[in-house]
Amino acid sequence: MLRIMSISLGSSQRDKVSDVIIDGQTLHIERKGTDGDKALAKELFHRYDGLVDAFGMGGTDLYLFADEQAYAFEDSFALIKDVKKTPVLDGSGLKRSLEPYIIKRLVQEGKFDFANKKVLHMCGVDRYALGKALVEQGAQVTFGDLVYGVGINVPIHSLTALRRLAQLVVPILTKLPINWFYPTGEEQNTKVIRHPEYFLQNDIIVGDFLFIKKFMPDFLPGKYIITNTVTAQDREMLAASGIKMLLTVTPNFDGRSFGTNVLEAMLVALAGRKQALTTTEYEQMLYRFDIKPDITYFENKEQL
Repeated sequence: MLRIMSISLGSSQRDKVSDVIIDGQTLHIERKGTDGDKALAKELFHRYDGLVDAFGMGGTDLYLFADEQAYAFEDSFALIKDVKKTPVLDGSGLKRSLEPYIIKRLVQEGKFDFANKKVLHMCGVDRYALGKALVEQGAQVTFGDLVYGVGINVPIHSLTALRRLAQLVVPILTKLPINWFYPTGEEQNTKVIRHPEYFLQNDIIVGDFLFIKKFMPDFLPGKYIITNTVTAQDREMLAASGIKMLLTVTPNFDGRSFGTNVLEAMLVALAGRKQALTTTEYEQMLYRFDIKPDITYFENKEQL
């Protein structure tokens, strides 16, 4: 049995334990939230180092990218300074493979047509590859990085403008405490409805679920959401809000869609490696294990 442990700065209320079988191999997955307690997260990484096959790091990133240049989060690396044996994956490497792969596969299989659909991407800097894949499929994408990440009502409407923003802010963001701009601990359970017009004006909302959940209006009839890290309770909330369809880019394991950090840790453990894989290697494993998104229709199964 391979053991995967995700240690998150997020809420412990979202913890989950699951056993998953992939290609005949059993993986024991455990998510431990620390409610924003960085000292506890650091202690857990140290305590389980060498006792698990791969760590996921949730509630923060190790890296952000700007024009293929990786910038390390100083705050995040401080949490794993004592880890010597077990690889730590934050999902950033897999996001750049998985999300474009899922978008292309949905189109190729005739399940979605993104051409001319209006899309709100909550944070394009964090998920640039996803935004690029949607633009390449003909979607009209509004990036909400400034609107929802900073609180400045300036939507971004092009990849060029998003790249310029990334080049400007990523080197700065990665030197700041993660909780300054991303919800951790109990902040993940608070809601602040912010600029609901962008949610209402678009057909599809994509990106980090905690961002979506925090800022979305209470009622979003007929909308489609593409995200991950969704609990059973989250699904109930989305159904009550009138969402038509939820697509999680990570599979549904035992009623839970884990974060990309967990799936990346699973793939690294299955590959028997001690470090992140290359984009090509991730894509090969996604095809090999037939990793598929989970699609839930809360109303009818009308195709988008």
